[in-house]
Amino acid sequence: MNGSRLYRHLANFLVIASGLLLLTLSASGKDIMRGRLAANPSPVAFGNTQAGATESLAVALSNYGETDVTITRVTMSGAGFSMGSFALPLTLQAGTATSATITFAPPGSGSFSGSVSFDTVAEDQVTNKVVLSLGGYGINADVLNPNPSSLAFGSVQVGNSANLSETLTNSGGSTITISQANLTGSGFSTSGLTLPLTLTANQSVTFTATFTPASAGAASGTLSVVSNASNSPLNIALSGTGTAAGQLAVSPASLSFGNVDVGSSSSLNGNLNASGAAVTITAASLNNAEFVLSGISLPATLGAGQSTSFTVTFTPQATGATSASLAFSSNAANSPAVQTMTGTGTSATQHTVDLSWNGSDNAVGYNVYRGTVSGGPYSMINPSLDGTTTYTDNTVVSGQTYYYVATAVDSESQESGYSNETQAVIPNP
Repeated sequence: MNGSRLYRHLANFLVIASGLLLLTLSASGKDIMRGRLAANPSPVAFGNTQAGATESLAVALSNYGETDVTITRVTMSGAGFSMGSFALPLTLQAGTATSATITFAPPGSGSFSGSVSFDTVAEDQVTNKVVLSLGGYGINADVLNPNPSSLAFGSVQVGNSANLSETLTNSGGSTITISQANLTGSGFSTSGLTLPLTLTANQSVTFTATFTPASAGAASGTLSVVSNASNSPLNIALSGTGTAAGQLAVSPASLSFGNVDVGSSSSLNGNLNASGAAVTITAASLNNAEFVLSGISLPATLGAGQSTSFTVTFTPQATGATSASLAFSSNAANSPAVQTMTGTGTSATQHTVDLSWNGSDNAVGYNVYRGTVSGGPYSMINPSLDGTTTYTDNTVVSGQTYYYVATAVDSESQESGYSNETQAVIPNP
């Protein structure tokens, strides 16, 4: 045997020629292929694998030679790559195969590469090394991250609501579909989250969570978000405390406007007082258009012990008694707080002032003047020259004081000076 080549002598021929003895040797032979190791597939490509997850591939190890080959050592390199247990040394006879399992567990996101080396020795003690390249790409796990991770509403008065924003983010490398958002706990609700909802990688959705306590005391609940993410269901803790509602008092309990002339107005004041806890007044309504509320801007919040004033004005449109009810809506336990009111529309009293004076010789008529300050200035109130010595002023206003003088006019339209001044005090009403 010479290396891997064997020679087999087939025949020997003895030839005699010209007295010489000639020995001719003829031979033929066949090459024997030394045992060789081959790996399939090569290289080993894992593709995309979520960080924290594992992916395994089987590699076939075959002896494609005609003699035995022995694997004596296996060497791994590269972060995230490993190989299942492999008893060494391992001898593969000619034409036989075995398999090895390569596992990829990316420690993070990004591209990873490595290799596995198989040291072998053939029957003739010739050594060889087979190197198998490894590659894979790590992607972030499909995780739905909440911000904040819990919702604490604090103290909320019964009848009020508190809102908080919640954001869900797909921090993985593939699409996440949110299919359900289930709530437990009394007084909690959500808005702005329409399901099913699909979030691509790094996409977020923000919605509103609301706490509306129905009674005083601590409350807790859970928002359970169901999706195809690896951390489904995602549970977000909810908490809040309902506090007792305040009381709203309106004073006086009733307003009486008495008699008010039709077309005139009368105003009275009232007060609102909060006790026990803060009260938010949201609206006020009057059921009679002859009464008008002013002096308060709504919504308004009164702290416990605080008060605010308002004004109601009565302007009767017809004669006769009327009434109204003013209701203040709030988050107080006794909402609405109601104030009643009454008033009577009356016909306006028409006052007049009757004036008379002594006549003047040669006078053909007289003018009458009126002022609101003693001594004038005065304004003429008769529309045309008055031929008598009397005049009735029916344009006076209740509660006003007036001052009057008269002048004489002759046939040549010459007007005298003012007469003595007289005063008239108009009653009210």
